[in-house]
Amino acid sequence: MQGLTVLSEHACFGGVQGFYEHASQATGGPMRFGVYRPPQAAQGPVPMLVYLAGLTCSEETFAIKAGAQRLAAQHGLLLVSPDTSPRQTGLPGATDAWDFGEGAGFYLDATAAPWASRFRMESWITGELQALLVQHFPVLPGRVGVFGHSMGGHGALALALRHPGLYRSVSALAPICAPAQCPWGRKAFKAYLGPDEAAWAGHDACALISAGAKAPRLLVDQGLADKFLAEQLKPELLEAACERTGQPLQLRRHAGYDHGYYFIASLMADHIAHHARQLQG
Repeated sequence: MQGLTVLSEHACFGGVQGFYEHASQATGGPMRFGVYRPPQAAQGPVPMLVYLAGLTCSEETFAIKAGAQRLAAQHGLLLVSPDTSPRQTGLPGATDAWDFGEGAGFYLDATAAPWASRFRMESWITGELQALLVQHFPVLPGRVGVFGHSMGGHGALALALRHPGLYRSVSALAPICAPAQCPWGRKAFKAYLGPDEAAWAGHDACALISAGAKAPRLLVDQGLADKFLAEQLKPELLEAACERTGQPLQLRRHAGYDHGYYFIASLMADHIAHHARQLQG
């Protein structure tokens, strides 16, 4: 694969789980991502589903913990798991906190110094990486979905709303629904985008929906034993914004489930099936 470094590849449910690296122009450095090729991909192009992971995660987390490959093999979906930020940037403060900087790119293009030089996750995922995947893997053009967890759930919602037509299916697990109104998001937005809160609205799902942005029907699942629910996630704000504007939303709340990958794995079959219906229908 010219332009790609193969880090490792593993036989998995009749397909191949691989991890790759390339030199990114968007982020100015090496970027890593995982790809699961289902067995159907050996016969021709298949729909692609991109998973955006949460704070502290890497390109390996979803592939190892979610149990999604078996389901993707059943439905014939190519799964992509990008890293959550540039790495080894050398920027001051980039590795000082678990909820900001490396491992916490928030799926946007930073505009404030020094982050604007490297933290360009939106351009990488929606532009450069997607083009690279179509070039090197058996992807059906126009059949791309996106989903994610926590910070990645924010990313899935925001990118789908900011890029209408790019994603044919969207879902999220315990997403940060209104980052401009929670501590995690406000910390990141102030540093990446500067102090003007008007600029933050363009990366906040609730604000985007309230301003008229539309996405395919959203599936969102939230555990009620999630310790971040009240302060950081705020699904009730997403629910209200969708009700006001007519954005289709299925929001499901689950007693007893927390924020981790036991919750994600428990709901993975529903989410893969949701995307398969939209991408293959």
